[in-house]
Amino acid sequence: MSSIRARLELRGLVEGTASGELLVLRSPLSFYGEVDPETGRIHGVGDSLAGRLLVIPSTRGSTVGPYVLYALSRKGLAPCGIVVSEAEPLLVAGAVLAEIPLAAGIDKATIDMLAEQECSGSLVSEPPKAVLDLACK
Repeated sequence: MSSIRARLELRGLVEGTASGELLVLRSPLSFYGEVDPETGRIHGVGDSLAGRLLVIPSTRGSTVGPYVLYALSRKGLAPCGIVVSEAEPLLVAGAVLAEIPLAAGIDKATIDMLAEQECSGSLVSEPPKAVLDLACK
């Protein structure tokens, strides 16, 4: 089995660093309604966000989403970092509240490729720039 290493230059939106196993979703995620705020698990998927580096195209949904992300953070159930194709203002607000590093600009073809791999990553977000280093099996 070959391994893949890659470095992606992204747009940093919320400062911070994060390292962990990637949780890659091909569809936009709503923190309000699709994430259980008591467990940090995604309904219908079963995977936990806790300590994972979340990679998604975007978020969608309610103005309650930032508060769910904040509550997850307070309980130790939030992702350690978030990488999106496009960041909505409510996601930025939630990441700031929860002190979660956030970067944007990953393309959807890369998300699709990562969804097929077992990957870990390291995100360094220093707005306006960010770097995501990937290691996939």
